[in-house]
Amino acid sequence: MQNIMEKTQRLLELLGHDETPFGIFYSDEKPDGYGPKPGEIFSREREMAGEIDWRKAFGNFSCLFGNIWLARKKKKAAWISHEECGCMGGGYYSGVYGPYLDMNVMFVSTGVPGTNMEGEHFMPSPESMRAFMDACALPPGNGKYCVIKPLEQFFGMERPLVVVFFARPEVLTGLNSLAIYTVGRHDAVIAPFGANCTNIIAWPLVYERQGVERAVLGGLDPSARKFMKTDEMSFAVPLELYRKMLDNMETSALTRHTWEGVRKKVARSIRAWNAGKSAADSS
Repeated sequence: MQNIMEKTQRLLELLGHDETPFGIFYSDEKPDGYGPKPGEIFSREREMAGEIDWRKAFGNFSCLFGNIWLARKKKKAAWISHEECGCMGGGYYSGVYGPYLDMNVMFVSTGVPGTNMEGEHFMPSPESMRAFMDACALPPGNGKYCVIKPLEQFFGMERPLVVVFFARPEVLTGLNSLAIYTVGRHDAVIAPFGANCTNIIAWPLVYERQGVERAVLGGLDPSARKFMKTDEMSFAVPLELYRKMLDNMETSALTRHTWEGVRKKVARSIRAWNAGKSAADSS
């Protein structure tokens, strides 16, 4: 990890970005950081048996991205587990439980007929939502906790499965360019539908499992925009692709004249948003 961190610092210099990326991995040890309290345990079996107290589940809702927001501010870890989940969607998209719940299908699409839950209407039908959830399904994570923490806090044998940047468009321009240059394919960066946590955990790992080198743009979930800076998005890359990007950065557009013009806009963006003080001070 030391070599990755050294090269990451060089990449941050080239980008003009001031926030270290986060890494995502699974562990049996509960980290020091932010996560939901014990609550309802989500499972298809419990849902079918009518054992989930939905009033309690929604009342104790804890967004994974909300905990990541706190982790970014305090430079600590965010985490989620099956027993301490807080969000039926976040638990599924992070791979701490599966299969998905029918309630999640209805909630994100058109609601539950005959009730006052009208749904978020992010998907036009339950069928379209089921197709999405089937597509982004993850196998169980290799550990009790899905952990998201700053890259410099990985020690020993710890390795991130995914590396995640949080950045505004000028910096994203550089990351997008570097990913495409590294992969050599026009669709090396994609912005699929999903919750914010889907696009930093599930989709990068799904594409990698399919043998497709692809970075994932995220932050387009309206329900979780409150946990990101204004105009900010996420950029998630599986570790092996990230290593290749680091190896290619010195010959990429980031060291050429055109990038210098964008680099000046990065600096102007930081000044305009007063974002240089800390990771997540300005919203």
